[in-house]
Amino acid sequence: MSDNNSWQQSEKKAFWRDIAPDDHVVQIYENDDVLLNTLAYFVGDGFNADGSVIVIATPDHLKQLDELLLKSGFNLDILIAKDQYIPVDAAETLSKFMVNGWPDEKYFMETAVGLMKRAQKNGGQIRAFGEMVALLWERGDSSAAIHLEQLWNKLCAVEDFCLFCAYPKSAFINDASASIMHVCTAHSKIIAADENLDMELQYKYVS
Repeated sequence: MSDNNSWQQSEKKAFWRDIAPDDHVVQIYENDDVLLNTLAYFVGDGFNADGSVIVIATPDHLKQLDELLLKSGFNLDILIAKDQYIPVDAAETLSKFMVNGWPDEKYFMETAVGLMKRAQKNGGQIRAFGEMVALLWERGDSSAAIHLEQLWNKLCAVEDFCLFCAYPKSAFINDASASIMHVCTAHSKIIAADENLDMELQYKYVS
């Protein structure tokens, strides 16, 4: 494991190709272009490795991601039919396990494991992207968001998959530095992608 205070740089395709199956990665992004550029590599590289990818995102991000994947030559109809690509609405999925404004562990596990079982049918490595935590954070429910991150970590401990989360930087208004650090400590790797960097990711490990 590298020095927690130092940033390393990696070409995007190499970064996602070499990611560990149990890594929990987070990106704090400046704008949607930065997020979608990173996400398209994450998803596309999963497909190229014959893996399955779950994407839990907003309808707008799902639409934009599909456009990027189609431009890259992926046949999404076939991938969806095989459950190799499982795109689901973040708000709708979130509603399945929220109880009185708090993520319920039992219902979360039922929901997440159900998605995992669909993805496991193909036998390849599973990757998952989720921005339900970002929805909670933007609503002002930061404690619920951190609890949900902890539930994801519990799932990562028993299921073999790589998880990628993302938050818009604009969501961190009050005491931004402390809030961002609080989020980052729930993850194993942090990505800092500048909107002007087309092919590289900067990242560091979290101890």
